[in-house]
Amino acid sequence: MRKLSIILLIMLLPATLLISSFKEPNTGSNNLNPPNEFETLLSYLEANRNFINTDAAPALVPADEVKKNSKNPKYHIIDIRTATWFEYGHVKNAANVQPADLLNHFQNSITPSEYDKIVLICYSGQSAAYFTGLLRLAGYDNVYSMNWGMSSWRVDFAENSWLKNTSDDFIAKLETSSNEKAAKGAAPAISTGKNEGEAILTARLEKAFATPYKESIVKASAVFEQPNDYYIIDYNGADRYAIGHIPQAVQYDPNGSLSSTTDLLTIPTDKRVLVYGPTGQETAYVVAYLNILGYDTGNLAYCGNSFMHKTLKDNNWEAFTKKDVNMFPVIE
Repeated sequence: MRKLSIILLIMLLPATLLISSFKEPNTGSNNLNPPNEFETLLSYLEANRNFINTDAAPALVPADEVKKNSKNPKYHIIDIRTATWFEYGHVKNAANVQPADLLNHFQNSITPSEYDKIVLICYSGQSAAYFTGLLRLAGYDNVYSMNWGMSSWRVDFAENSWLKNTSDDFIAKLETSSNEKAAKGAAPAISTGKNEGEAILTARLEKAFATPYKESIVKASAVFEQPNDYYIIDYNGADRYAIGHIPQAVQYDPNGSLSSTTDLLTIPTDKRVLVYGPTGQETAYVVAYLNILGYDTGNLAYCGNSFMHKTLKDNNWEAFTKKDVNMFPVIE
């Protein structure tokens, strides 16, 4: 009997060794629980690129500053409009770089640290603000967007942009009652295949720059007709919110409400998020930040100016008027 047991043990030993050879190697990490990319990215951004939660946001410069520095070698001006509009008229010494090429321009065509300011210019200021936000997230802290875009440079640009898009069409539909923020819930799912914050950020930025800004734009008519389709963030102060806001909008304070310790996780992931302020330039920075974090976020075209322009004007709240238009020369 003892001999039989020994024989059986010898016969089973090779099979045991064969099975053990298929075990996963010990890599020092739990492969069943890979790192949460959202948490990793958020932690990295809040430790290194927390611009959106500071009083430095938004990073806007006025047109007259750009004009005064158009010959300044320490200023680099980038016009992100189409080649056709650039040829029609642009700021002296501006480079025409399409949004999808901005990262490559910063990495391979210029040395960003050599400039005091790098200023992005577009039609209305909104898309330039959005891509400035992305560049700030990429670590370029000296990037700014020109307030009101080319609309503040010369009247023909303004007539094609801001002056034809200000309205009071929905003032009668504004509400004054407060709406509660959603409860803190699940974070967006990010899947880049990367494990480190900087690598995840790089992958997210590459995708964002490759996506046309127009996909982030929502018109006021769509929101007022179907407010239930959105989680609406009123990115104004409490006093402005109380005077009147889009129905169902929830008020979030600028500069601080989008952190992990405040209200970021009250933003839901099962609805499109719509952010609005007075001009859409300040909120374009917010949209850039939230999109990088994986939220499906849109910016209201021309924001408060597009539906409550008179209210903004009466209260001296960033209402675009002809007074904001200069008559500066352009290069054709």
